Amino acid sequence: MGTSSHYRIITILCFSFFGLQDTYAQLGFCSGNSGDPIFTEDFGTGTNIGPALDPGITTYLFTSGTPNDGSYTIANSTGYYDWHDAIDHTPNDINGKALIVNADLEAGEFYKKAIDGLCENTSYEFSSWVLNLLPPSLFCPNLGLPINVKFQIWDSTNTELLATGDTGNIAGTNAPEWNRYGLLFKTESGQTSVILKMINNGNGGCGNDLAIDDIAFKTCGDFISLRNETGEDNIAQCEDEGAIISTTITATPDFSVYNSHAYQWQVSSDGINWTDITGETTNTYVTPTLVTSRFFRVKVAEDPINVSNTLCNVISDVFSALIIPIADPPASNGDISACAIELRPLTVSIASDQVVNWYDAPLGGNLLLENSTTFIPKTSGTYYAAASSNLTACFSQTRTPLTFTIQELPIVSDENLSLCENVPIILSAQVSNVTYQWNTGETTESIEIKEPGIYTLTATNQNGCSAMKTITIEQIDQPVIGAIRSNSDDIIVSTLNSGEFEYALNDGQFQNSPVFDLVKGGLYRVQVRGKTNCPVVSQEFLHFVIPKFFTPNGDSFNDLFLFEGLEFFTSVEVQIFDRYGVLIKQSSTTSFSWDGTYNGKMLPSSDYWYAITADDQQFKGHFTLKR
Repeated sequence: MGTSSHYRIITILCFSFFGLQDTYAQLGFCSGNSGDPIFTEDFGTGTNIGPALDPGITTYLFTSGTPNDGSYTIANSTGYYDWHDAIDHTPNDINGKALIVNADLEAGEFYKKAIDGLCENTSYEFSSWVLNLLPPSLFCPNLGLPINVKFQIWDSTNTELLATGDTGNIAGTNAPEWNRYGLLFKTESGQTSVILKMINNGNGGCGNDLAIDDIAFKTCGDFISLRNETGEDNIAQCEDEGAIISTTITATPDFSVYNSHAYQWQVSSDGINWTDITGETTNTYVTPTLVTSRFFRVKVAEDPINVSNTLCNVISDVFSALIIPIADPPASNGDISACAIELRPLTVSIASDQVVNWYDAPLGGNLLLENSTTFIPKTSGTYYAAASSNLTACFSQTRTPLTFTIQELPIVSDENLSLCENVPIILSAQVSNVTYQWNTGETTESIEIKEPGIYTLTATNQNGCSAMKTITIEQIDQPVIGAIRSNSDDIIVSTLNSGEFEYALNDGQFQNSPVFDLVKGGLYRVQVRGKTNCPVVSQEFLHFVIPKFFTPNGDSFNDLFLFEGLEFFTSVEVQIFDRYGVLIKQSSTTSFSWDGTYNGKMLPSSDYWYAITADDQQFKGHFTLKR
């Protein structure tokens, strides 16, 4: 039963292509030549269930539903419980059926079949395909019990065991895997039938669910090679070489099975239907001169009485003597015109049994490529295809010309450009006689852009060949003036962003430093620009200079305490204090000056303080009077 209960032994005889894997274990296969199968079992095809097996083959009960313990069914699917849902094993079988047996818990025989019509004193190969139906199951201890089958061949009285062999343990697999097993045996004198038995070696439980398929019996004899006097196992020549002259084919057995050999040569015009060649019963055969293709083989048996009995003989390999027609020239699939970057092949069409070689000349020339119906040239020109049989070099008497033309691409060059912030620039394709397709959607030779990024242009010429131009635009940011301040008679400029900036006052010469030294007070236009010819950023600044000292000593130099730039304010209030806070000088004019006196007396050298209100600004600080 399935994992919902307990697993039992399941036997399926079916045909499939899953995992064709030969596993020999202690069994064996015929290493020589075999005859045609004398017995096969495939249980038919169809979507219906059944029919039941003939009486005596199994003691299990037939069911048209899910097989329980001790019952079986015949169907085209193994999808019961949670087993693999496998199809049958026979190649090209459609809806092939299977014998599905759910065994009892006890190990024992589950299939027995009498095989009749054998030949006495003859070696045979029994073979069968086996499948473990249970994938590795988490519901079962140790992922499930393996399957293990014993094959036995008994004489017809069921008293003498002629051969036996075990598959050994076959574990479950994630996907269905069919494994083939074989068993060799030899009939004795007077023995023309045997009994095949299949026995389950394991006990039932969670696992041990199996399928058996493609039971076959074939004769087994020596490996028999066929070669002519030059050691060839076939002859193939072109029809324009004339007839194939007579050759002697020798059959050489390897004596792996037979002690003696009887022969019967056969001939065929198609390799399918065979006719005995009268009187040719030795190990050699001399062919006549052949004007058409012929195939030869030899039937071999250990006893002359069995050589013509298909149940007793084996068949050698085939020696073919082929006269190959001269191939017609291949059919051209058309000349090719390709753009330089394209890998477009020249192609021809031929029959399925032909090959093509490519050349650079209609006759002779250089071989460019063998055994291909396609060829990719590297240069423009005419190339030639010759067809031949794939069996031998019987090339067409003429070659098929095909022309390959490489069309030139538009010539474009990538660019890396700079864009001043907020200043549009023109991008140009710099190529003519093409159509234009920018990634912006525009189709003109040039476009105006305002944003940085990557711009691509696809230029397509009149031959339909395209090339792509890539223009990478990097933006140069404008300087952003953050602050301008006066430090005594210096002007200091700072920016909110960084860059290679230079500075100027009132359209003067630009300098690298943001500090302007010894500048008279007044109204200035401060200018900042990048070193890339981008536009200048400017801002007006009132430079108000408050001296740090003055020297009223009568030498006419720096004798007055003056404010440079005060005249640019409309409302002014100036106050001067001594160190004790005594108001010494007060003025409301924009032309303020002080000579260092108070009530007509010269004040001593000392530090003095000022308080200035100019329009809406206030300035406070101190200065030094020096005598």
